[in-house]
Amino acid sequence: MMSPLMGGLQKTTNYRVVLPFYIYASVSFLVATVLLFLHTNIFEHHYFYPYTLAITHTLALGWGTMTILGASHQLLPVLVEGKLDSDALAYLTFIFTAIGIPVLIVGFYIFQTGWLMQTGASLVNIGVLFYVINVFSSSFKSKRRNVHAWYVITASLWLFSTTFFGLLLVFNFNNDILPEDSLSYLSIHAHLGLVGWFLLLVIGVGSRLIPMFLISKYTNPKGLWWIFGLINAGLVSFIVFKVWGLSPLSYYFSVALILIAIALFARHCIKAYKVRIRRNVDEQMKTALISVLQMLLPFVALIVVLALLPVDQHPNIVLLYGFCILLGWITAIILAMTFKTLPFIVWNKVYHKKAHKGKTPVPKELFSEKVYHAMLIVYLAGFVVFIFGIIFINEITLKTGAVALLAAAVLYVYNTGKTLFHQPKKL
Repeated sequence: MMSPLMGGLQKTTNYRVVLPFYIYASVSFLVATVLLFLHTNIFEHHYFYPYTLAITHTLALGWGTMTILGASHQLLPVLVEGKLDSDALAYLTFIFTAIGIPVLIVGFYIFQTGWLMQTGASLVNIGVLFYVINVFSSSFKSKRRNVHAWYVITASLWLFSTTFFGLLLVFNFNNDILPEDSLSYLSIHAHLGLVGWFLLLVIGVGSRLIPMFLISKYTNPKGLWWIFGLINAGLVSFIVFKVWGLSPLSYYFSVALILIAIALFARHCIKAYKVRIRRNVDEQMKTALISVLQMLLPFVALIVVLALLPVDQHPNIVLLYGFCILLGWITAIILAMTFKTLPFIVWNKVYHKKAHKGKTPVPKELFSEKVYHAMLIVYLAGFVVFIFGIIFINEITLKTGAVALLAAAVLYVYNTGKTLFHQPKKL
């Protein structure tokens, strides 16, 4: 049975807009895991280290952001109850970010703080600006804007805040643009992206998709507005406390607000799960639900940092925090949602005009469920092993975890390729 979500999307979104983002993101995931395998020694260094910055931005921009940009272009019509305003702006978003991301990453990798890093950051910002314009024009041309639309609108602004602040930090390497050095502002830049962009958008979209894929009628707009307010209040308060130079203990207030928001989101998912019509839950949805629990891990690491461990003496704890986010819940939700959305997009591309002529394969037949299962096993194993490697700074454990994560990336690329290059069956 086809999801009513995708049934609506078939009429509103051009697959040519979306598929390049998925292809780019899958290659970026593979590149990131290769770099991680080659440079597991980054956990013996300070988190402000060229290879660390390169890997982090490959995951955050190339993997996470490009996937979400593609998916949000596809899902925006459903979220705003309208249509995507401009395919041209979507193409421009892809072109500028696709060029800017590798230029920026190479700049970090060789730590060329001049024209290379500045050019990459500038191109990424131009691409993101096109995305923000498209989100706003699509949203405000729609006569109805529900709570999910406001999640996307606000998250797009936080994304631009993240990339623009990152641009300032890049130029600040060689020019005194900001009062202090770039390292002093790194935590603000990181949390603009992690909380304002990733967390807000994942919850905004996930709170709509998870019930729909479970075929659950559960809705709770009031609860989602509370989550929306708590996340934004937590992020804004953290930035204010950081700029004012208050004690790190004050960050507990911000962390508490965001943890409450995550708990409410988990409650939202549980309630949707309990009243679902579809009793059999596939592995993709199980992965998505697991990713909700993984949201808590980075905050546990953050609380440990604030309460017990001086960051200057234990910089690997900061890396653990970032790892739990980028290769934890963000990767888990992408692994799940890719194979809930991409097969429908490709099915619509290949079979939509042929569906009336005879029996067609269902979307889940476009990828290999056995490969997906294997990918999930090695991913979870690699994630857990790598966490222990970071905690104990053990090279063998880190390499073992990195190999598993690399294997998961290879299987992901294979399965996305199988889906993307699916050839129509004779009807």
